[in-house]
Amino acid sequence: MILYPAIDLKDGQCVRVVRGDLGQATVFNASPADQARAWVEGGFHWLHVVDLNGAVQGQAVNAAAVEAILEAVSLPVQLGGGIRSRADIERWIEAGVSRVILGTVAVREPEVVRAAAKAFPEQIAVSVDVRAGKVAVQGWTEDSDLDAITVARRFEDAGVSALIITDIDRDGTTMGFNVETFGAIADAVTIPVIAAGGLASVDDIIRLKARKGTPIAGAVLGRALYNGEITPSEALKVAA
Repeated sequence: MILYPAIDLKDGQCVRVVRGDLGQATVFNASPADQARAWVEGGFHWLHVVDLNGAVQGQAVNAAAVEAILEAVSLPVQLGGGIRSRADIERWIEAGVSRVILGTVAVREPEVVRAAAKAFPEQIAVSVDVRAGKVAVQGWTEDSDLDAITVARRFEDAGVSALIITDIDRDGTTMGFNVETFGAIADAVTIPVIAAGGLASVDDIIRLKARKGTPIAGAVLGRALYNGEITPSEALKVAA
């Protein structure tokens, strides 16, 4: 299982928020590049970076911070937030992003995702952000009438490299993973699933790995990692 430490960007800083509420942002590092270096030193093999302002506004807002991260580390980076067009996708891949994450556009214009996955094999992921059973869009400020499995199944055989499933109701809360939700989606599709939202301790990683059915490919680590409730070494040991 691959672990993805999260670097969420708001106003140029590395923050954590609660259930996507930008008004409840806690700054953990004023330098996202320094935070990226810290996660490299912690032994992680990927970084999960999200432009929170960009997700709401529909365009890159924290581009300078993302570019600083890409310059600071050699780890592969998956990036989401405000990426809505083929031009946006191409820009970030050319800049050195290893995997571009598409969320809102996956709901509203799925053909853009399919075309991108064909053009950039293994470099396109879909973010499926779930609140009260429905998929949210536009930086989680709007709800669609679609459930997660419906959205996920749109991209079967499209060449999408991963589905990042975020439990909005638990995100930033350290309430613990809803393993059943992640597992149900993983069992419904052949695309690898990465779990996000609510991780509280290494026990969540253990439960993800132990569940019967399709294995969960990865997990995003957020507030629990920043708060020190889980250390890089213990998380990586359990995930290995």
